[in-house]
Amino acid sequence: MTKAAVYTRTGDKGTTGLYTGERVSKCSPRVEAYGTLDEITSALGLARSLVKRDDVRQTIYDIQKLMMSMMADVASLNLPQPYITEEHVKMFEATIDKYDSLLKPLSHFLIPGETQGAAALDMARTTTRRAERQLLRLNQEEPVNPQLLICVNRLSDLCFILSRVETEVGAQ
Repeated sequence: MTKAAVYTRTGDKGTTGLYTGERVSKCSPRVEAYGTLDEITSALGLARSLVKRDDVRQTIYDIQKLMMSMMADVASLNLPQPYITEEHVKMFEATIDKYDSLLKPLSHFLIPGETQGAAALDMARTTTRRAERQLLRLNQEEPVNPQLLICVNRLSDLCFILSRVETEVGAQ
């Protein structure tokens, strides 16, 4: 059995294939948006490798798996059904509420870097905010799944809460 090459040469002229097969410019707003979602997945991977709490590590892993569906939603045109639904929004909100219940009310601004895991989660949060801006720009030109937009907004909130849990509650 011959191993396939990693390179395909199909993008050598500045285009890439969407999940649904269409070819678009590599610098299109759609590709920028799902590329930034991919960055979030990597930032979360770094955070997962650094956090001390097992429950936070598992939560991050679960989000990373969901990120594949989030990217597929953006990397697709004319889907009959979006990958991200209202159920995903509810899942994010329930997870935020669960971890937020462990924390005292916030009374001051936070400076990232109390722990390595918390700092990595803050990088994931800021990358998520950038992805949200890119998705909103894309949505001005082409429709973006509204549930995806809400999930991305909730993801940045969840990264913030998880960072606080890592810092304030400590290892489990």
